[in-house]
Amino acid sequence: MSLPEPPPPPTSFLRSLYFRVLCGIALGVLLGVLVPDIAIELKALGDGFIKLVKMMIGPLIFCTVVVGIAGMQSMRAVGKTGGLALIYFEVMSTVALVIGLVIVNLVKPGGGMHVDITKLDGSKLSDYKGKLHSTTDFLLDIIPDTFVNAFAKGDLLPVLVISILFGFALQATGERGKPVFELIDRLGHVVFKIIAMIMQLAPLGACGAMAYTVAAFGFGTLSSLVELMACFYATCLVFVFGVLGGVAYVHGFSIFRFVAYIYEELLVVFGTSSSESVLPRMMAKLEAAGAGKPTVGLVIPTGYSFNLDGTSIYLTMAAMFIAQATDTPMDLGEQLGLLGVLLLTSKGAAGVTGSGFVVLAATLSTVGHVPVVGLALILGIDRFMSEARALTNVIGNGVATIVVAKWVGDLDEAKLSETL
Repeated sequence: MSLPEPPPPPTSFLRSLYFRVLCGIALGVLLGVLVPDIAIELKALGDGFIKLVKMMIGPLIFCTVVVGIAGMQSMRAVGKTGGLALIYFEVMSTVALVIGLVIVNLVKPGGGMHVDITKLDGSKLSDYKGKLHSTTDFLLDIIPDTFVNAFAKGDLLPVLVISILFGFALQATGERGKPVFELIDRLGHVVFKIIAMIMQLAPLGACGAMAYTVAAFGFGTLSSLVELMACFYATCLVFVFGVLGGVAYVHGFSIFRFVAYIYEELLVVFGTSSSESVLPRMMAKLEAAGAGKPTVGLVIPTGYSFNLDGTSIYLTMAAMFIAQATDTPMDLGEQLGLLGVLLLTSKGAAGVTGSGFVVLAATLSTVGHVPVVGLALILGIDRFMSEARALTNVIGNGVATIVVAKWVGDLDEAKLSETL
């Protein structure tokens, strides 16, 4: 199945989705400042838009992966793609964790705060406790209870499992499965048409999400935590244009041109604080840039659970910030222990809403060196840092798809060069 080409940018900037989303974000900020009571209620617009997109992600993944796998000549290629993708994810997640740890030790944004943990209010942290499953539970949850249940819950990994099995089975049936293959192929085009219609509501979603964020948390209350936010955003920029930029350069493309290519998607992510809101468009754009259908279908959905570079940076920086702010000493051995735990726990939160904060809470409880009640320090600004997490995650998964596609010989490099 050939994913539809992303629509060409309109001749008029004022008519582009980019401009409309910008207007939505600006309007949301104004509403949050001027009429916060009304702005709080607009959260439903952002939530509704994200739910509309997530509603179509299951059918999208199913159609793309099934047709991609069923159309391949060799099943070895599927295993090779998946294996290389997982190796890449683990390496980049480790690099992101280490970078976050190094920079937070150099800058020390929490140093000098001398927070008395006995005065912290931990009552609001109850919503984040008990949500993180064990590794065994996580692996079992990947297997859906029923075929339909995989789509009903909306989790990516169970849908991916069903899609891979269906694709292998359809490929094995040969000519007898051709009518089913063609049906799913045509269904995929209908799914993308629905998604294109939903994306026209992106400005409303961005407006509602930003209005709520500004009204609920404000800017004045963040003065004492601005250094952590600035440090985190700067670290994400270093990772994107330094680490991912280096990876892109080695594989023959420019990270700057790639970011420019997906700027509309990044703007939607910034407005909604959700990387899932652009998953369908990212898949279409990556195939339009020359990555093959099977690689896009396998790497992107898996990356959304296992390749959370922005979240990895956030985890180490936030944990060390709390330690610094509460005057909790952590030597090199304890910091390396924290890093090791994060390598495991960060994978256990795939698909959990607010996964970064959930993993952080679970990790601090496991390690035991840093007071868990210290999470109250960053609870108020977590929503503001979620934009940088989501943006870094999206760019990281886009780069991963192109890199893995090149590794397995499923990348049209001439098309990639022309597109970027």
